[in-house]
Amino acid sequence: MDTIISLFLIFIGAALINNFVLHYFVGICPFIGVSRRVDMAFGMGCAVTFVIAIAATLSWTLTFYILRPDAPLSAWLWKALGGNPGITVDLSILSYIAYIFVIASSVQFVEMYVKKFFPALHRSFGIFLPLITTNCAILFACLEIMKNLQGGDQLWGLHHALALSVGGGIGFTIAIVIMAGLREELELCDVPKALKGPGIALLVAGILAMAFMGFTGVDRGVADAIRTLTHN
Repeated sequence: MDTIISLFLIFIGAALINNFVLHYFVGICPFIGVSRRVDMAFGMGCAVTFVIAIAATLSWTLTFYILRPDAPLSAWLWKALGGNPGITVDLSILSYIAYIFVIASSVQFVEMYVKKFFPALHRSFGIFLPLITTNCAILFACLEIMKNLQGGDQLWGLHHALALSVGGGIGFTIAIVIMAGLREELELCDVPKALKGPGIALLVAGILAMAFMGFTGVDRGVADAIRTLTHN
């Protein structure tokens, strides 16, 4: 039960409470650039969710078995090569390079899939689909996973990494779809000339971020409610 609660809290935290876009302000480029229409924003959110789930799975595997300090595969290889057994092998310095490679490969896979099966959606994305590679929300998720695999008694499993990545992707989708709906309504409003375009979009994003602050503390309340129900 504790595992289910922890997974649920990680998921809710990434999706609503600590939303990647509106709390940490990562992934702002596609959030502003692809939030002009709801249908395109939803497609981008789904693509990012798929990419971030694949990237998180691969990055957790690489980090757990190879990159983290005293990882089993790197430690075995060091021992097989005759290295000093008293030295702890730590390849975490290579994490950024490995994660960027993983993200770029995942985006390439998604782009080929969308181009083959959804050509209209691929054309509507334009340059923004390959730019998912530079979406720092995905790299942020990989670094969060690495942070929880650096040591300690409670190392994250693959299920924790997937809860964070899927929650973060759904949170990104929620934020960008809401933003797209607001921007569609703004086209019917008399926006001051000086604020048209990115100006009003950033102002709306700031107000939306403040609105999401209302979810603060929800995770603790939900956890207490679940524990109360299970104990009763």
